[in-house]
Amino acid sequence: MAASCSRGERDYSRWQSLPADGWAYGDTLYLLPVDTGLPDNDTLVRRSLHLGLTHDNDYPYSNVWLEVAYTGSGRRYRYTLNIPLADIYGRWLGSGFGSGYQRDVVIVPQADIDLTIPVEVRHVMRLDTLKGIDKIGILIE
Repeated sequence: MAASCSRGERDYSRWQSLPADGWAYGDTLYLLPVDTGLPDNDTLVRRSLHLGLTHDNDYPYSNVWLEVAYTGSGRRYRYTLNIPLADIYGRWLGSGFGSGYQRDVVIVPQADIDLTIPVEVRHVMRLDTLKGIDKIGILIE
């Protein structure tokens, strides 16, 4: 079976590593899904918005609370997410093995997203610095 790509039928993603000493409460990540310097990129798409994160075995909680904000169709959208990372027995839910795991969740199944404005992500846990999260990413597909 052959696959082809056509203009407008692309997926976009962006990942950002977090500091080794932890993610401070006030530090918002700005994830721009596309390189806005390229002339052939889409600017507004209607696709599903996913969030991904990687964490290690030392992450001390079974979940993480995040706030995600994006712009689309002239409006600003903001979601507060409680993402489970472990089951009730303490087993990690994400894929991976050893000391690293990745968890992906769909935030909005059909979102109008302006790709020229960064998606903002920040943690809203009840502590100053969150440790054990390695990377945060978004995927628009």
